[in-house]
Amino acid sequence: MRSTGPVSRIGRSLAAVTATAAAGAVAALGLAASPAAAAPAGTTAPRPGDTCTAADLGTRHPYIKTTEVSPAITHFKGWYVTEGTTGEQTVSTDTTTVIAVSVGLNDTIETSFAVEALSNVKATVGLDVKLEYTSTSKESNSVTWNLTQPGYYGFYKGTKKVTGTYGSLNCNRTQQDDGSWALEWTEGPGSGSFTTFTTLEEGAVRCQDSVPADSIMAKAQALLDCGSAAAKTDDPAGAAAPTAQQKPDRLGQRPAPTSGASAEQPRSTGHSARAALDCSAEAYKIAVPGKPLSWGAPLLADDGVRLRPSSIFSAHLDNWRLCNVTEQNGVLEASLWNWGNGGCATVAEVNAATDRAVLRTVPCAEDDLQRFYIYRDVPGSPKIGVQNKYTGSMMGYDRYADGEFIRQYSSGRQDGSGTFDLIGV
Repeated sequence: MRSTGPVSRIGRSLAAVTATAAAGAVAALGLAASPAAAAPAGTTAPRPGDTCTAADLGTRHPYIKTTEVSPAITHFKGWYVTEGTTGEQTVSTDTTTVIAVSVGLNDTIETSFAVEALSNVKATVGLDVKLEYTSTSKESNSVTWNLTQPGYYGFYKGTKKVTGTYGSLNCNRTQQDDGSWALEWTEGPGSGSFTTFTTLEEGAVRCQDSVPADSIMAKAQALLDCGSAAAKTDDPAGAAAPTAQQKPDRLGQRPAPTSGASAEQPRSTGHSARAALDCSAEAYKIAVPGKPLSWGAPLLADDGVRLRPSSIFSAHLDNWRLCNVTEQNGVLEASLWNWGNGGCATVAEVNAATDRAVLRTVPCAEDDLQRFYIYRDVPGSPKIGVQNKYTGSMMGYDRYADGEFIRQYSSGRQDGSGTFDLIGV
């Protein structure tokens, strides 16, 4: 680990984002300029380019980029009805397609980000879609229908399958055409795909029935394979052998994730040997704005990063360096190395998909769980929001108190407790 020494490359990177402080003044990340006031965010779901405030730096929101709605048959059974066998019949259908609700690679829908994403889908497509984890395989396969005519029927259950892609919006500073700065919702990391569906409907349809095009009933009628010899055969009443079209389609029911790591679900990464990081010479406190508590790294390996007061007894556990810094579209990416215990901030891999998981420090490694995006207020202000690169979650705390853990929240803390000051020491 090299904490100081030649840092020309990192120095140049941070020079573009670090204010030149007057002698004896405290340095803060940002360009020297007067803070600009940002208009309050609207009450509706934010869109790219909408204004945000410094309190939003520690939050993120999903926005829906694309949607596709298509009818899908989830349960089906071909059934012959002859003269004398009409009337109400109950048929046990076969599962043909399994649709599971998912957001990204996460099919638990327990985080606020995933719930908000599906709520935005509902508003976008104007359909009453499922907002929690469920699967069509959990539905009863029994269909009861009153048949008045003999013929070859398809008993079915079906739904409207809704798929698409989403993006992640974060509040960050953006330079305007006139050279001024403002806070806006901009697209950040954490895009992915989603799947949900509407309430299942059931029924029975014959080949000769006239049905609306592109409807669930039409989809079921297509499964009857009405041009086949089986449809024209004078078979006895009861179940018809399934055609190739009617056989279950269990593969590929969930869309492949888009490029980039999921914001919701971890995968095994493993840790390499301790990494040699290129760290800035400057050290920073990550403090609660206007208050004395700041991020304090633990002395014990099984403890987490907590809000602590700074004093002569802090032993540099409240001092952090930014390492391997890069910048893209105005967003910094860095590892957070602690001067006091020599570890890097991380979310434990076993808890990566858990909302409110505690931030910890471990030996530094080349691992996206140890990389963080830093969203900044307008130049002149030290306010920032911090997001884990791998999980996509924002850092914050449950309440302001000495010893309170720093935790991850999938959508951040909407009360502003995810906004911090990055203060040079």
